[in-house]
Amino acid sequence: MFARVNSLALAGIEAYPCEVEVDVSGRGFGTITLVGLPDSAVKESIDRIRSALFNSGYALPKTKTTVNLAPADIKKEGPAFDLPIALGLLLADDQLRSELTDDFLIAGELALDGHVRPIKGALAMALLCRDHGFRGLILPRENAAEAAVVDGVEAYGIDSLAQAIGFLSGQLPLEPTSVDLEQVFAKAAKYDIDFADVRGQEHVKRALLVAAAGRHNLLLLGPPGTGKTMLAKRIPTILPPMSLQESLETTRIYSASGKLPTRASLLATRPVRQPHHSISTPALVGGGTIPQAGEVSLAHHGVLFLDEFPEFNRSVLESMRQVIEDRVVTISRAHSAVEFPADFMLVAAMNPCPCGYFTDPRKPCKCSAPQIDRYLARISGPLLERIDIHVEVPAVPISALRDLQPGTDSATIRVQVERALAVQRARFGKGSTTTNGSMSSRQLRKVCPIDADGERILRQAVSELGLSARAHDKVLRVARTIADLAGEPNITATHLSEAIQYRRLDRSL
Repeated sequence: MFARVNSLALAGIEAYPCEVEVDVSGRGFGTITLVGLPDSAVKESIDRIRSALFNSGYALPKTKTTVNLAPADIKKEGPAFDLPIALGLLLADDQLRSELTDDFLIAGELALDGHVRPIKGALAMALLCRDHGFRGLILPRENAAEAAVVDGVEAYGIDSLAQAIGFLSGQLPLEPTSVDLEQVFAKAAKYDIDFADVRGQEHVKRALLVAAAGRHNLLLLGPPGTGKTMLAKRIPTILPPMSLQESLETTRIYSASGKLPTRASLLATRPVRQPHHSISTPALVGGGTIPQAGEVSLAHHGVLFLDEFPEFNRSVLESMRQVIEDRVVTISRAHSAVEFPADFMLVAAMNPCPCGYFTDPRKPCKCSAPQIDRYLARISGPLLERIDIHVEVPAVPISALRDLQPGTDSATIRVQVERALAVQRARFGKGSTTTNGSMSSRQLRKVCPIDADGERILRQAVSELGLSARAHDKVLRVARTIADLAGEPNITATHLSEAIQYRRLDRSL
């Protein structure tokens, strides 16, 4: 007999339909041939399925059987085909009869005792289910909440092969999983950290406000112990809450990478990724034999924080240059190309010299001028130009540390950020550009006119600091954000002066 079960395969973060075709010939010995470009994990599924069927009270067909994973020209990876292959074998061998298999996409890894283990890419699976008109999904219970967030898709979570058989045969009724999205987002809106925890550094908070309001990349420069890491980790608390679309996009990346927390339905809090400076290029931007998302994609719609910036391998940092501009990573292989979104806010932190105390009034610096120059030169000029704002984080005086009055809190800053972002949404409308930080050159000329005083200040800054064309545009983008925060329709000399102050490192590199 012949049977067909609908499943899916992953390519990066995208899912595509895959049919599991099973033919039991009725003659020959009980061998199973698996075709359709399966990888090692898929080939090993037959041994897992044999034990799972036996421990669930079933058996493999006793005659020659062929299992085809279609389309046959695309490589199939991972153990998610265990459950659909097992069900296909039972259907083709007439051990299971069901009229429901055509209505569902099915995926799951089988344990030897018949239990079902969670898989990667459940959200992509649900989106595929919706787009192709399937009624719903049958998948591991741990993944059901994740799939249930897609409107119009019924996600049935199961714990075992026997449960899937009972549901498909009509003997075991199940209820689809439901998720209260409002409750998920309300819980995610609460943070355990706040900018009020940071004593002093009000001018640095101002720079962070400008960076968050325009989604500008940021570099914090200062001695050890001045609060650079503390400030960077609190940036998500001043960003607006994630929209459902942003949450789905980010969750899909984590789901396909196998990094979504168990039984989580959505990532409703903006991610903060903080990789160690020993990270490799594929781990940062993505890659591998089987293309996987890197840290830049895991930070999508969130913050990528690179502490000890000069300690990263230079080739690793240089690999981010195109990513920062394009906001997408394309990984090409001989058989295909995979794209991962990477729309993140880069926040970097570094010391001003090897010993760290070049700008600290309390401790003498032990570094020579050539040592300082070599240290700063670890960050290339082209990469530094792609960072919109450079701000110094000075040592905090004892009076500020012992002050019982809290500083500006996250809620106050977030109100200003949301107001400025609303102005930008109204300005740009619907499209790929929604913030000042991602403006194109054509948009820049249109929305950033400056008066005569501003023109004079900008020309002087370009001449004295030696700003490149890219740095010139960065100044205008930041000035546009400062004007939006002030509620001003036009950029003035005051806005430009503040924006130019955020290019301090252009004097050194």
